[in-house]
Amino acid sequence: MVVLDGKALSTTIKNEIRQEVDQIIAKGDRPPHLAAVLVGNNPASEAYVGNKVRSCEQVGFSSTLVRRPESITEDELLAIVQDLNDDPEIDGFIVQLPLPDHINEEKVTLAINPKKDVDGFHPLNFGRMAQGLPAYLPATPQGVLLLLERNGIETSGQHVVIVGRSNIVGTPLGILLSRKDKMGNATVTMTHSRTRDLAAETRRADILVAAIGIPNFISADMVKEGVVVIDVGINRIADASRKSGSRLVGDVDYDAVAPKAKAITPVPGGVGPMTVTALMLNTLKARRKEIRY
Repeated sequence: MVVLDGKALSTTIKNEIRQEVDQIIAKGDRPPHLAAVLVGNNPASEAYVGNKVRSCEQVGFSSTLVRRPESITEDELLAIVQDLNDDPEIDGFIVQLPLPDHINEEKVTLAINPKKDVDGFHPLNFGRMAQGLPAYLPATPQGVLLLLERNGIETSGQHVVIVGRSNIVGTPLGILLSRKDKMGNATVTMTHSRTRDLAAETRRADILVAAIGIPNFISADMVKEGVVVIDVGINRIADASRKSGSRLVGDVDYDAVAPKAKAITPVPGGVGPMTVTALMLNTLKARRKEIRY
């Protein structure tokens, strides 16, 4: 059984990015610049944004963090988005989700210039991705593809079962894996909360992607021998044995499933670091102006 170490691979790819950034700077050009907008003080959002800022430092990017209280109005947030759209020194930016209930997340997402949408959430980027055109890919699906590719895991002709159909992970990943592409050509089954006999579907998987947001949901009897397991879930559960009183687990019961798997991602240290790394790659593409609209 191979542990798919996203943390180690993330470090390798960040070093590759850093080398390219050093070359950009050596030519007298400015480094890529990523901005993040953080509304309120959600602990998970604070942690995610903190990881992104640290990653910018590691790869030599400039970064800007725009903090606003939870009481910010929708119009005020939209004005910030427009300022970032108009700033020629900002290559890409993200608005960290979730947003407060009084702000329409869809409206904010649509306000982001697709050329700076390094999260890959804008419908224009999503549509271009679906048609196989150059686009900023959503960070988590792109991170999953990198994990598979860099570990030499074949997708062509494989049966991939995805548990979870969100627009952020499950749906775009299904599109990417089924495309006629290097890390595609798979037969993809999309499952979700309404799927009948879910275990029967997951046991057919050569590659199983768990992205349902339920701790330890995938059990040993839901997978076949020799499966490749990609666990996208990050769930915090109570654990009295830990000083913090809690710990992170995935959507897969790791200890039970790992003995049956050919390869599996840990939580933490699997898909999570690759998501942030994919965001860095998108920002580098934005700096190069690689994607033309």
